Amino acid sequence: MRTLGVRFDVPNLKIEYEKLEKLMTKEGFWNDSEEAQKIVKQAKSIEKKINKIENLESEFSDIQMLVDIAIEEEDSELYNEILDQYGKIKETVEKMKLSTMLSGEYDHLSAILSINSGSGGLDAQDWAEMLLRMYTKWAETQGYDVDVLDILSDKKGGIKSVTIKIDGEYATGYLKSEKGVHRLVRISPFDTAGKRHTSFASVDVIPELDDTIEIEIDPTNLRIDTYRASGAGGQHINKTDSAVRITHLPTNIVVQCQNERSQLSNKKTAMKMLMAKLIHLKEKEKKEEIGDLMGDHSQITWGSQIRSYVFHPYSMVKDHRTNYEVGDVNRVMDGYIDGFINEYLKMAKEL
Repeated sequence: MRTLGVRFDVPNLKIEYEKLEKLMTKEGFWNDSEEAQKIVKQAKSIEKKINKIENLESEFSDIQMLVDIAIEEEDSELYNEILDQYGKIKETVEKMKLSTMLSGEYDHLSAILSINSGSGGLDAQDWAEMLLRMYTKWAETQGYDVDVLDILSDKKGGIKSVTIKIDGEYATGYLKSEKGVHRLVRISPFDTAGKRHTSFASVDVIPELDDTIEIEIDPTNLRIDTYRASGAGGQHINKTDSAVRITHLPTNIVVQCQNERSQLSNKKTAMKMLMAKLIHLKEKEKKEEIGDLMGDHSQITWGSQIRSYVFHPYSMVKDHRTNYEVGDVNRVMDGYIDGFINEYLKMAKEL
């Protein structure tokens, strides 16, 4: 199939899907449940791609038919409908084209996203909570599931830090554009004088590694602490030290999880997070980049931002790496960040 200058290889996808279907019908397929689940997940992913392409092909055929009718009947009223449908198809194709840019080793994996409040006190904590809402909204529009792995709230307002898992194919590939310091400019709701304030929060993104990806970690290099979890999670959360914090002593990387009901499950998730951070560090192979890997929380301040969100004296969101900007800040805060993600991926592809 070729649409808007892009070729989609449906036959090969169908052949791959049929092979997986045959595997899934074999006797003893579920004997190795972990491997079986991976194959089922892969099959569902391919099926989703096939359905998306076939729907696109059907929509494109409908437009061609409308064009023929408009020409034959000289019906100018169909013009706006054709333009509207063409615009939607073009947007879908652009997203599919961008997905081909996600060729990194871990781009296809689900993402673990962390937000830490920086300079700005209560305003910064409120800003971190606003970013949490923004990414949650974005994930929902993509059909991704969101789970809170760890959160540190403040009684006075907002959150000091939060770590969430965004579960879905290519979540890491898309969200790697969000890693860095995000700057907020607005009239502070916490300032009785109604003055304008600038606040900062950092965002870090790592892949959620599957069980096939492992690196050697010396147990003597780890400090494992348990503590009583806080926040949502049921009554058990205040009775047991189920939350786990792991510190990798050589790099001082800290990960923590309190989402699961058991200490064992929290430890397993935290270890996956630690391995993902160490793999990134190993790939960079430069000690001075540890700060970048961890978001460099000590530098969440002026001059380090990747993006600015301005509510006052005008409305604008601007990415300082790509110079892409949007005038409707409220729409961006409702999760419409695809434009920023797309421009970053295009820029990264050219580098």
